[in-house]
Amino acid sequence: MMRLPLFQFRAPRTLEEAVRILAGEGPAAMPIAGGTDLLPNMKRRQQVPKTLLSLRHIEPLTHMYFQKQFSRLGACVTLTEIASRFRNGFTALAQAASQVATPQIRNMATLGGNLCLDTRCNYYDQNYEWRKAIDFCLKKDGTVCWVAPGSAKCMAVSSTDTAPALIALGARVRLASLSEQREILLADLYNNDGLDYIKRRPDEILAEILLDNLHNWKSTYWKLRRRGSFDFPVLSVAAAVRFSTSGPTSGIPSSVPSSPSAGIVEEARIVIGSAASRPILATEAAKLLIGRTLTPDTICEAATQAAKIAKPLDNTDFDLSWRKKVTGEFVTYALRELAGHDTRPERHAITRLSPPTPQFPIL
Repeated sequence: MMRLPLFQFRAPRTLEEAVRILAGEGPAAMPIAGGTDLLPNMKRRQQVPKTLLSLRHIEPLTHMYFQKQFSRLGACVTLTEIASRFRNGFTALAQAASQVATPQIRNMATLGGNLCLDTRCNYYDQNYEWRKAIDFCLKKDGTVCWVAPGSAKCMAVSSTDTAPALIALGARVRLASLSEQREILLADLYNNDGLDYIKRRPDEILAEILLDNLHNWKSTYWKLRRRGSFDFPVLSVAAAVRFSTSGPTSGIPSSVPSSPSAGIVEEARIVIGSAASRPILATEAAKLLIGRTLTPDTICEAATQAAKIAKPLDNTDFDLSWRKKVTGEFVTYALRELAGHDTRPERHAITRLSPPTPQFPIL
């Protein structure tokens, strides 16, 4: 049985008190909300903070605020709450949250925790004794990245579901410390380095996620994993577009198909997740959609371009060359859904993959 190491536990009631504790304790302290990622990591001795700082009793962090021009989501809002509240322009976020792990974990896991999720790797996500037997790795206690021994940086993969969705929606985050509060684009929060993967400083707390008005936007999220539930993504695609004329989406749940939209795309974002140490914006692929309708030719062109930036490594599930190949197919599925096509058969097929020879529907 793997046991937690000894630690002190603090439970502040205000954000001001929390940032004071972090400033005083230094890097030896870590914030904890749901603990669904941090506590297993502590059992494996991947992270060994001396002090855990609970954020669950800071009431403003557990609420969502909706205003005409923007929305504010507290970092401690659970994924279950996110999955049940958002549709239309926010559909990608609801889909991403609903596909994390299991219902029991989503009841505990928080939006902020998923955004700060530690990077993952087959060599890193093992117990202490297993990692010691291979002489540890660059991410923890070692000096070599066993995925790419000649690399100077860690190649562990970003496996957050909600970050690609929120980046596609243009989200910003508010980081609070004792000295300042700063607001940055969520896309700028991450580094493409599995060890130094996040730009949140040890004395900072990710307090809020901010989203602008998403009128006339449609969004979606697609996830590849071995099993239809519980597993982390080994590939994810989030896409969002703003049409010049809105399609028939108002009040219609995302699970109900609508007729293809004839709108011209005015803005677009495509994000590839779980293919690198950070979510990757497929900027050039998104540019190909601007000023055009989502016809099959346009979708094919954008999907081909988006697949070029995916360079998966052999440190997660499935064959890496196959994961690169299906990147374009997943972008195609996402854009077809945004065009109004019924993609439920494809989603159903993806959840019933039978490795090692998965079969996808013919487009």
